[in-house]
Amino acid sequence: MFDRVRARLAPDTDSDPVVGLFVDGPNVLRDEFDVDLDDLREVATDLGQLGIIRLYLNEHATPGLIQAAEARGFEVVVTSGDVDVKLAVDATALVADGSLDTLAVASRDTDFKPVLEFAGTRGIRTVAIAPGSYGRSDALRNAADEAMTLGP
Repeated sequence: MFDRVRARLAPDTDSDPVVGLFVDGPNVLRDEFDVDLDDLREVATDLGQLGIIRLYLNEHATPGLIQAAEARGFEVVVTSGDVDVKLAVDATALVADGSLDTLAVASRDTDFKPVLEFAGTRGIRTVAIAPGSYGRSDALRNAADEAMTLGP
């Protein structure tokens, strides 16, 4: 299902780390990647306890996609503005207030590199999830503590 680029880091505590998964819908849920929402959820679950799991979509998202995501436990955020900005602001805010132990961003967009870097300065474990090997951002992969590539 996915290939881990770096080994999973074991948490220092007895309890599972709280994970925030932020999915850049327009860049990840494309026909050429064939990403399954269940696979994304499983990746996040493997990282620790799910604290927040959000799928960001633009105003062109179909009602079927929104329903499917909600049925799988995703909080769906639909914006008429720039999806990247909304995701980055929300993720940064949760990192800043200490709500997360692990920040996972599923995207192929280099725009999220500063979010991962900021989380790293706060001691938050970071994970970059690419939708496929040719949809991978080297900048995101290198900025994160761990990188994963979803596969068929």
